[in-house]
Amino acid sequence: MPLSKSVITRLEFQHQTIRDLIGDLPEEMLRRNIIPNKWSAFENIAHLDAYQPMFFWRLERMQQESNPRFERYVAEQDPKFAGTLQKRLPQMLADIDAQRSQITAYFLSMDDAMLAHKGVHPKFGEFSQPMWAEFFLGHEAHHLYTIFQLTQELRKSL
Repeated sequence: MPLSKSVITRLEFQHQTIRDLIGDLPEEMLRRNIIPNKWSAFENIAHLDAYQPMFFWRLERMQQESNPRFERYVAEQDPKFAGTLQKRLPQMLADIDAQRSQITAYFLSMDDAMLAHKGVHPKFGEFSQPMWAEFFLGHEAHHLYTIFQLTQELRKSL
């Protein structure tokens, strides 16, 4: 099953929505936790930054192993997430762009046999590379929507 044009387009461009959503809001404002016990807009962006290398590692494992099983990714248990939270926003956005280019290029380099490789998600079960792409993009879209909501609330306080 090849990657659809929709998946390819979203892999190439969906992450750029972050910049549209945050606009000219200062980083200090994005770091504000406005909903108790929930991540700030900044923390959501940091999560997307920290998650991309993990996702790429999973793609590589699926090429090297037969149906590897993956544990649920929990950002708070990922030391890279804690480090990502220390970055400044411009560096984080640059890293997201660079990592996404790597992920997109990797997907585009796959032939049909490579795309057929599967991995097992702890909740959703076994699926092939194109469905992992859909999972990745859906996960990112969820956080983009959260960032949208948070930034709209932040703008109310301006």
